Amino acid sequence: MGDFNVALVIVAAVVSVLVLLVSVYLLINYQHPDDANQAYFPKLVVVLGITVAVLSILMLPADVANRQACRRAIYSGACSLTLPMKTLWLAVYIADAVLVFLVIPFAMFYYEGDQDKSVGKRLTSALLWVAVSAVVCGLILGILYGLVGKVDFTVRHLSSAVETFPNSFTSFSSGQPCISTSPRQEATELGKKARELKKAAEALHQEERSGKKGRKWRKNVKALGKELVLLEDDMKALEEMYPQGEQAEATWALTVLGYIGKLLFGAVGLIISIAWVAHIVIYLLIDPPLSSFLNEIFIKLDGVWGLLGTAAFAFFCFYLLIAVIAGEMMLGLKLVFITIHPMKWGGTLMNSFLFNVGLILLCSISVIQFCATAFAYYAQATAAQEIFGHTLQSLRGIKYLYKYNVFQYGFVALAILTLFYYAIFGWRKRKPTGRFQLSN
Repeated sequence: MGDFNVALVIVAAVVSVLVLLVSVYLLINYQHPDDANQAYFPKLVVVLGITVAVLSILMLPADVANRQACRRAIYSGACSLTLPMKTLWLAVYIADAVLVFLVIPFAMFYYEGDQDKSVGKRLTSALLWVAVSAVVCGLILGILYGLVGKVDFTVRHLSSAVETFPNSFTSFSSGQPCISTSPRQEATELGKKARELKKAAEALHQEERSGKKGRKWRKNVKALGKELVLLEDDMKALEEMYPQGEQAEATWALTVLGYIGKLLFGAVGLIISIAWVAHIVIYLLIDPPLSSFLNEIFIKLDGVWGLLGTAAFAFFCFYLLIAVIAGEMMLGLKLVFITIHPMKWGGTLMNSFLFNVGLILLCSISVIQFCATAFAYYAQATAAQEIFGHTLQSLRGIKYLYKYNVFQYGFVALAILTLFYYAIFGWRKRKPTGRFQLSN
């Protein structure tokens, strides 16, 4: 058993290094060319944020494996070789809070600062904005703590059941646009569109020089930016479907293989999504539960091999985080009333990267709590359940959200709505926007 515990520590170290390497890979491939060889501090924050978010999700399976290693010990002192999970949980959540409320806002304010100012002035401005944000967040949390920061325990026979604090988010992947069968016609139309946008940009630049930067000018600049993004997407779609050059055939073959891979992963994702929804209905929404479903499957897989069930458990938790990330990107692009920060392969500026990493860090907390609730039977007696215990579900003002499974019902409802949305609208091609004109 001591060897098993040492192996668990080694696996945790190896996984941490792999997650760090994957974070660097994502940064390199998603970053905008304008940010190459600069903005090193925001890049460091992005890598650190992605690493913390992914590791926080994978810590729940590690917590389960850590409990099993200690529980099966046959000699005293074996538990000293396991991971200090409670300390690690607290460290991760402190790092999460510091990144979300202090470091990421500072990096965004510094990155978006006036480039003509000196480094010292940009640092001072960013620190002032972060201080104001921290004071506002502190006041909000302090007021909420004073008003609803009380716990009402329901005691029966001097004991209460231990459950976890759930939250839920959901969605699935985005559709791929199709283009017409005539590459020459498509290229001609895109060329016309590019010339129109160039003329519009020159007109706006002329207005800026003349000092006419009113509400109408800002509206036109925003509309032009959206059109440029759509034009860039159309260009990439055209290059993908009709590759040119000496390696055109090989490029096309890789494109076809890529779509086949997306189809296979999509089929696997559909199966996992159905399993998730079925598990929530069977285990969480029906009282008493019809079955522990996936909990029993994980336990049986552990009986086959020590870490097989833990690996399956980690896969389901990580899949939910990926679904949340995909949904966050889709929702950010669809909402009209908020500033959008789209994530694009090879075209993501650091401020958009930082914004999305902050959302991912916030979502990772909810994913952990939701997974701890959904797999409470399998993850019982872990450090995670000690932290996300009955206290959080008994807070005044919000305890009824957990009592009546509001988040679980919302999860299932949004999953069904998303399925119907993509079945009806996901396959449709985006209609051309027509001739672009500046508003008068």
